Amino acid sequence: MGICDESRERQVCGGEGDRRNNQTFHHCFPGKPKCYPLHSVVLLTILILAFFGYGFLSSRHLMPAGVRAGHSVAVRDPDGWQVVTLSRRSDALTVTPWLAPIIWEGTFNIDLLNEQFWLQNLTVGLTVFAVKKYMVFLKAFLETAEQHFMVGHHVTYYVFTDRPADVPHVLLKEGRQLVVLSVRSYARWQDVSMHRMEMISNFSEQRFRHEVDYLVCSDVDMKFWDHVGVEILSPLFGTLHPAFYTANRKAFTYERRRRSQAYIPWDEGDFYYIGAFFGGSVAEVQQLTSACHQAMMVDKAKGIEAVWHDESHLNKYLLHHKPTKVLSPEYLWGDWLLDWHPVLKKLRFVTVPKNRQKIRNP
Repeated sequence: MGICDESRERQVCGGEGDRRNNQTFHHCFPGKPKCYPLHSVVLLTILILAFFGYGFLSSRHLMPAGVRAGHSVAVRDPDGWQVVTLSRRSDALTVTPWLAPIIWEGTFNIDLLNEQFWLQNLTVGLTVFAVKKYMVFLKAFLETAEQHFMVGHHVTYYVFTDRPADVPHVLLKEGRQLVVLSVRSYARWQDVSMHRMEMISNFSEQRFRHEVDYLVCSDVDMKFWDHVGVEILSPLFGTLHPAFYTANRKAFTYERRRRSQAYIPWDEGDFYYIGAFFGGSVAEVQQLTSACHQAMMVDKAKGIEAVWHDESHLNKYLLHHKPTKVLSPEYLWGDWLLDWHPVLKKLRFVTVPKNRQKIRNP
């Protein structure tokens, strides 16, 4: 479904007119990352800053204090310790306070990464929901994915739809396949959007874990414009919302009602992640989607619905389960955002302009 529709609607509804301005980041990062006992003074400085919390600089100087391009740091993921060399970019934040890389153009060598992933012979699953009138976006989504998504790698497209007979025929490259999964529709578009968490969780447990190594979960009302490859793959990744990546934390549209399972206090939060593009290993995605679905069921029993539905629950989950990689707004840009900030070198994945009311209504 169209999570990005909600973002566009928020722009229209008012109350957020300053969200694209170059504001100062203010974030709180509880907890102290682990490190090698004898690591360099640079890493120690980073850890101290992360422990006490610090403000991010404006979009012109987004590197965290104590970090400089070209430095190597030791980070830990589920596979153990690895040394990561920070990017040559000095105009963008390229590492989170918990030392997860933030992916921008110029922060990775795709040739080296492709070689590493080819040696592992991995398969990437891409889930997309083409339900009701959103089927109209599927053909362009798949055609542009064939041009730009995981080129040269094994890919399985999982198309969830209530109209399997209408799935378009798209010529796929060698090593890529399309699987149609029938799902029921719902009267409200919000319910369609929220139930995708349940569907992804169930199929991850029953099927995906046997067929693919990574899952990428996307909205369908999108087009790939440029390369989106293995640089995004990680045990768990989220994507910075393009309307909030330079905003003050207090501008984030988290769920602020305490009754909701998606509740995030005003003094907490790292980034605001968009619900239209996230993923990771099948096991991590299964845990994320299951947790979000269960939280939504608790809310439903209380008679409450989070302000931005599954996106609100996604943000709550990623607050407490830090992603091991964060994608910059290059990886999802909204058609409603007219200004292309200088920090953006490429637009890789973009929303499709549409009449929201016409698409959403029966």
